[in-house]
Amino acid sequence: MQTAYINHPDCLRHDMGAHHPECPARLGAIEDQLIASGLLPYLQQHDAPLATFEQLARVHTPHYIESIQAAAPAQGLIYLDPDTAMGPHSLNAALRAAGAAVLATELVLEHKVENAFCAIRPPGHHAEPGKAMGFCIFNNVAVAAAHAMEKFGLRRVAIVDFDVHHGNGTEAMFRDDPRVMLCSTFQHPYYPYSGADSSNAHIINVPLPAGTDGTIFREKITERWLPALDDFQPEMLFVSAGFDGHREDDMAQFNLLEADYSWVTQQVKDIAGRHARKRIVSVLEGGYELHALGRSVLAHLKVLSGL
Repeated sequence: MQTAYINHPDCLRHDMGAHHPECPARLGAIEDQLIASGLLPYLQQHDAPLATFEQLARVHTPHYIESIQAAAPAQGLIYLDPDTAMGPHSLNAALRAAGAAVLATELVLEHKVENAFCAIRPPGHHAEPGKAMGFCIFNNVAVAAAHAMEKFGLRRVAIVDFDVHHGNGTEAMFRDDPRVMLCSTFQHPYYPYSGADSSNAHIINVPLPAGTDGTIFREKITERWLPALDDFQPEMLFVSAGFDGHREDDMAQFNLLEADYSWVTQQVKDIAGRHARKRIVSVLEGGYELHALGRSVLAHLKVLSGL
């Protein structure tokens, strides 16, 4: 079975202004690498639909969704927080990003593909139930996980988040929901300055210091994530795939390489093989040095696809 690759031209039209690191060129850098490698034609390509109000409202408050719809400007930029702006095309991009994660979930659970990767923007894991922040408008991976539980009746799902920033929004949505295990590594102390002391039986937070390299990253995941995931036995795995911990990315101070992203992807794939009928949906989060991002996503997709 193939790996699905889901995106939409609308995601390129979301533009928060010159010099913003979360820029349209991120998606071009990924596609360029996939074309140059020869991998792209082997992926099952899909256009993302628009997420519905019902799908978003499983994790976001109705008032928040309505406020985002109302805020969308006809021209110029409006700021939802100091880092997160909306332009005329941002609402559709955000709806496509969440819709991509929903479509990916359906393709995997309907046995049309083995796994899926959503090459979308804006990212999502900082978006809280009623708040945009950190470049994120809707929480794409949370929308997907909720869809798997509510539409398909899954009782245990896991989200693994290896972005260099803590996924505070995802944690806020599922902190009190034992059906969802969230495993996260992130630089601490660092934006958004959360997660270091909020672990519980199904929230496995692993804060790591600036300078963390692949050896420490792999050691902590092996020690903290993998036994917890095996005990939990998820029926499906979701990935908040952030590549901003790469050594070349100056958004933070980790020293990870493509090989580390290949390794963590293989660990997720192994867990999915043991417990989840190989079912994985991966959703792009961070990664801002364009060349490193393209190479890292290629490494991730090579493992997901087995190609």
